Amino acid sequence: MSIKRYHNNPILTKDDVPYPVTTVHNAGVVKCNGKYIMIFRAHRRNGRSILGKAVSDDGFHFEVDEEPFMVPAVEGIFKEYEEYGVEDPRIVFLEDEYLITYSAYSRHGVRIGLAKTRDFDTVERFSLITEADYRNVVIFPEKFNGLYARLDRPHSEISPWSIWISWSPDLKYWGESKIVMKPLQYHWDEMKIGPGAPPIKTPRGWLHIYHGVFPTMDGCVYRLGVVLHHLEDPSQIIAIGDEWILQPEETYEITGYVHNVVFSCGVVPEDDGSIKIYWGGADSVMCVGTADIEELVDHCLDNPR
Repeated sequence: MSIKRYHNNPILTKDDVPYPVTTVHNAGVVKCNGKYIMIFRAHRRNGRSILGKAVSDDGFHFEVDEEPFMVPAVEGIFKEYEEYGVEDPRIVFLEDEYLITYSAYSRHGVRIGLAKTRDFDTVERFSLITEADYRNVVIFPEKFNGLYARLDRPHSEISPWSIWISWSPDLKYWGESKIVMKPLQYHWDEMKIGPGAPPIKTPRGWLHIYHGVFPTMDGCVYRLGVVLHHLEDPSQIIAIGDEWILQPEETYEITGYVHNVVFSCGVVPEDDGSIKIYWGGADSVMCVGTADIEELVDHCLDNPR
């Protein structure tokens, strides 16, 4: 199973941004009122990250807004915990609004912020929903027995860089956490794994594209894999595809700010059964590819680890 890369990748680079940045990568993408909305991470020239916004009619050709979408807060509690930047947004539509989870960096480490918007014209910070050191939080786009559910990845060598699930009655207070999935030794994701894009509901389970990291003598390689979660209890794994579905192969994925990286924070399922998968290449540019949703599900079930 593989993803078909768009023939004109990368679809967004620093040269497409009307304000000074050195990278464009790791974007959440959703459809809103018939438009594709991309919220991307970009490094400023001082090395700290902000979030920009780009809009597209077809999901391939994007135009960037004149001003950033989110920059580190300048007041309140968010100011202290976003001091070093905001990064890697994931977006879901739930209960008539869009929820954006993002990494907030500061001298205290990295934790996850949650912001809300209805139209992507304005955005409101809602809460800081983890302590340090957490990354890669994705919220499921529906509730389970009245509770919100999220996947996350604590930064820990005790249970190395694994995927966990937590529950919340109100999006602010989270608990009942349990481990869902761990890296597999002597495997393409043996060093660490983390949630990627928000899961997609299919008749056979929640389809979740995650990232896995493999250490080499020349540094780490980031690839994408796919896992199927139980529809009614997403803490239960139905199957994990044994092989990756995307790895760095093109020049723009192999060479850049961080070499050998494909990293996805956003997918858009289409009415025809296909899916657009967006990924950052080498932490420098944004790319897109397409795949068939049912084939991705088959990849989990027919060739599980």
